[in-house]
Amino acid sequence: MSAVLDHHGEHAHDHAHDHPTGWRRWLFATNHKDIGTMYLWFSFAMLIVGGINALLLRSELFQPGLQILQPEFFNQLTTMHGLIMVFGAIMPAFVGFANWQVPLMIGASDMAFARMNNFSFWLLPVAAALLIVSYVVPGGATAAGWTLYAPLSVQMGPGMDLAIFAVHIMGASSIMGSINIITTILNMRAPGMSLMKMPMFVWTWLITAYLLIAVMPVLAGAITMILTDRHFGTSFFNAAGGGDPVMYQHIFWFFGHPEVYIMILPAFGIISEVIPTFARKKLFGYSSMVYATASIAILSMIVWAHHMFTTGMPVTGQLFFMYATMLIAVPTGVKIFNWVATMWRGSMTFETPMLFAVGFIFVFAMGGFTGLIMAVAPLDIQLHDTYYIVAHFHYVLVAGSLFALFAGTYYWIPKWTGHMYDEKLGKWHFWMSIITFNITFFPMHFLGLAGMPRRYADYPMQFADFNALVTIGAFGFGLSQLIFLWAVIKCIKGGEKATDQVWENAHGLEWTVPSPAPFHTFETPPVVK
Repeated sequence: MSAVLDHHGEHAHDHAHDHPTGWRRWLFATNHKDIGTMYLWFSFAMLIVGGINALLLRSELFQPGLQILQPEFFNQLTTMHGLIMVFGAIMPAFVGFANWQVPLMIGASDMAFARMNNFSFWLLPVAAALLIVSYVVPGGATAAGWTLYAPLSVQMGPGMDLAIFAVHIMGASSIMGSINIITTILNMRAPGMSLMKMPMFVWTWLITAYLLIAVMPVLAGAITMILTDRHFGTSFFNAAGGGDPVMYQHIFWFFGHPEVYIMILPAFGIISEVIPTFARKKLFGYSSMVYATASIAILSMIVWAHHMFTTGMPVTGQLFFMYATMLIAVPTGVKIFNWVATMWRGSMTFETPMLFAVGFIFVFAMGGFTGLIMAVAPLDIQLHDTYYIVAHFHYVLVAGSLFALFAGTYYWIPKWTGHMYDEKLGKWHFWMSIITFNITFFPMHFLGLAGMPRRYADYPMQFADFNALVTIGAFGFGLSQLIFLWAVIKCIKGGEKATDQVWENAHGLEWTVPSPAPFHTFETPPVVK
């Protein structure tokens, strides 16, 4: 049994025996709540690092001509911004939520493998350090884009090797985290909680964890092939030696497209928890939500080549991937319909979590529609590698994943800290974020339609006005996140005491334990009726 569960009886009241204090509490943490907290703080730190990268990029793009960055360094920043945000900010944040919430929601005492849980967290700071150090090695960080496309990635300096190792380590962390989450959900549910009684957030994480286990090894394979091409004389992706750089794209996107669903499914789970609470109704169409989540995960495996319409595939291939991509919009539409139907005639109040959830639906749906437009191969050939693409994926990843994470944080932080957050700060954070987000990314659609290519440090004069606007929006958006930091720290330090149930219509096991959630919960499993 894990160290957490050793002292069931006589010492349960005496926390000094229970777990180490000071720095040891965190370094040797085996408790799911502590590990969840570390994941969340780590991901926020990475959000800030990735955000600084983005603001440097935007400062360069404020005016045409080369102002402050060398083009080579600009490409390094582009790449690192992507890698840090995907693997350092969004994914660990969702794993932090899983660690905190999954045991509480299913009535388990902890995660299944407590020590592995600790290990899977501590791999992340190591990987992040490798990535950040790569800026100062000869030749600087990798500049092949976050997709690390061959042949560029085969030709780069040692910064590329550091990125490969960092991604390997993060992948290992993800796989261990997933095994832990699956085992916990399948084996440690409270008596009476069948699969179809699980909260939606738990369902989305169960499905996401399977996705992670399926595709992370594929990424590991792709970047290992780059490594051997670089150092061991193989020619997987070198045409001169009989390889093919396009093969890399196929292997990468076979991981890469399920990966984008790995970053959004838990967000769907959070939104499915928040909306019923503030609409004061049960979630509309629970079982269809479960099936929609599962079908998104299955379909995500057969759409990867829509990232590659311009690489010269046979028309039958284009048709297949075009139709498969359009098909995936159906379960996503079902979800949006169900959320709207949940709100329909509900007694809604708009506290900060609800604001972020409703904001999420609006902006995520828009990101979904631009995705559908790019699913059409002839349109995509025009839009490929322009700012339209950048607009699309920021609408689904920032206004999707990140806004859902904010909604989840405001929703559960009273349970985590025992204090209510400052509603006024929360609302400020929401309105500033949503307005500046749209000022930043909405004009990019037009830049893309007008033909401005992505990942360039310079651009022709005709794009100057919109780029200046986008940069102003980006700084506004970046600074708005400091309001969030302030709100979170203020909430941790104190504030109005939170009740056990926190929200008026909150249902689920996590609302039956005291706020703040005690170090050990559910030592005797609750019975679910």
